[in-house]
Amino acid sequence: MQYCSTRGGVQGWDFQDVLLSGYAPDGGMFMPETLPTLTPDTLRSWSSLSYPQLVTEVCSLFIPTELIPRADLDGLVSAALSGFAVPGVVSLARLKGGLCVLELFHGETLAFKDLAMTCTVRFLDYFLRKESRRAIVLVGTSGDTGGSAIQSARGLGGVDVVVVYPRGRITLVQEKQMTTCLEDNIHVFAADGSSDDIDVPIRRLFSDQELVKQHSLMSLNSVNWSRVMVQLAHFIYAYLHVSGLEQAEMGAPLPALEMVVPTGGAGNIAAGCIVKQMGIPLCLVAMTNANDIVHRTVQSGDFSMATNVTQTMAPAIDIQDPYNMERVFWLLSGRDGALVKGMMEEFQHSHRHTLPEALHKQLSQVLTAGAVRDEGIVETMQRCWKENQYLLCPHTAVAVWHHYHYPPTAGVNRCCIATASPAKFQAAVQKAGLTLDLPEAVRALDKMSTRYLALEWGQDWGKDWECMLKQHIQAIGSARQRGVAYYSTVECN
Repeated sequence: MQYCSTRGGVQGWDFQDVLLSGYAPDGGMFMPETLPTLTPDTLRSWSSLSYPQLVTEVCSLFIPTELIPRADLDGLVSAALSGFAVPGVVSLARLKGGLCVLELFHGETLAFKDLAMTCTVRFLDYFLRKESRRAIVLVGTSGDTGGSAIQSARGLGGVDVVVVYPRGRITLVQEKQMTTCLEDNIHVFAADGSSDDIDVPIRRLFSDQELVKQHSLMSLNSVNWSRVMVQLAHFIYAYLHVSGLEQAEMGAPLPALEMVVPTGGAGNIAAGCIVKQMGIPLCLVAMTNANDIVHRTVQSGDFSMATNVTQTMAPAIDIQDPYNMERVFWLLSGRDGALVKGMMEEFQHSHRHTLPEALHKQLSQVLTAGAVRDEGIVETMQRCWKENQYLLCPHTAVAVWHHYHYPPTAGVNRCCIATASPAKFQAAVQKAGLTLDLPEAVRALDKMSTRYLALEWGQDWGKDWECMLKQHIQAIGSARQRGVAYYSTVECN
């Protein structure tokens, strides 16, 4: 299994190369050069596996045993997924009206990011220890990714994690899950601007090959293939348990399953598209909030940012630059790196692009999409509670709204992905007129000390911000070489 860039400039990399990277050197994103096919016999043989066992099987398709022997892979995945709050790691809630919700939020930070992040960090630590290397991980977050990266990597000797979050645009719980981590290898920055504003300088830093090489700079955003790879298991698990596969007759066509996915950066929906290309008959629905670029792209081919990122009740998907759509475009264009390179460079320059007609036709055949505003989120949370006494987070409500307004096709089962616990979004719960009992871990955050550094808007915000962060990264690397804690050398908030 080898990997290439979606923009055609890189081929023949192995899993370790890709893991210890961010964007590809040509600015693209890494993808497998070939995708394995999942046969009906394989799927049926997997139907009795636990979620960790399924993740191991999926990862073994993309990680050669010469890089991680199977016994080591079993141990890494098992250890990564050992600390979740439910015995099965994930859980299916089967509610009234055929509503089925796949709960992916039982990890330490109460968000689906914990599933892929914990595994990816274990893989990273495995390779760094083997080679006695260090790395600096740079993460921009719209709320959940940063906390998950921090909790997964805190205290690791070979990794410094640098997280940048948009100040004032995430919930207090999301913020506290990052700023209360006082480990020496964790470095948190509160930046002015939106999560999309943050992504622009971060992308430029990853294009600085000297900086990348000098400090082994890498990403734990879903830019990193490993994150998307583990997320394939969400869709396969749902298919095995919700599609009706076990009742299907041997030799009959595989039953279809509709998966409804709250969509921001599009990492999850990209994983769904990959699983579909691997042979599983998924009907994919990408649901957005008022930041509806993915919806507009599917509906009309208009892959263009709105003027501003709208702050909504579902802040983790307040994104106008769904960078994982590059992976989707690459898959659906027949792996045309030159086409994708031209498209994405135009989009990054002008923030606008109209999909070629053939690509738009392919996209609209693979994806259905919709958009929900805050009023719809509130209505959905209230209805689900009234009918089921089941509390949705606002992001999950974005998916469930589709279920309530568009009944599933006869004979096709449906599953909505629940990406986070409502405990992380107390203001949204209150706005819906509902209440919840907060977990002790969330209540404890209010009593903990915090630490972070500020990145403030300057005259040339993008460049000012980029220079400041680059200086911090260089100083973190220098401090590690001297054997001192970086935070002992700077004044923190």
